Amino acid sequence: METVKNAANYVSESVKGAGATASKEANKDVAKDSDASLGSRATAAKDTLIDKKNEKEHDVSADANKEAAKH
Repeated sequence: METVKNAANYVSESVKGAGATASKEANKDVAKDSDASLGSRATAAKDTLIDKKNEKEHDVSADANKEAAKH
């Protein structure tokens, strides 16, 4: 039963990681957009860093759950 739970957690964390990746890329685009206001660009740059941290956390958690599901 624990293996099923770990597999489900792996899928969940993988999806969350993919969402963080997509958000990070969108924020990077806004941060680089010279037509966007300075405030928008600064906020997007900050959000890019937060998304990158979240992406890493979800990826690490997904990997841990994937390994746990193997046992």
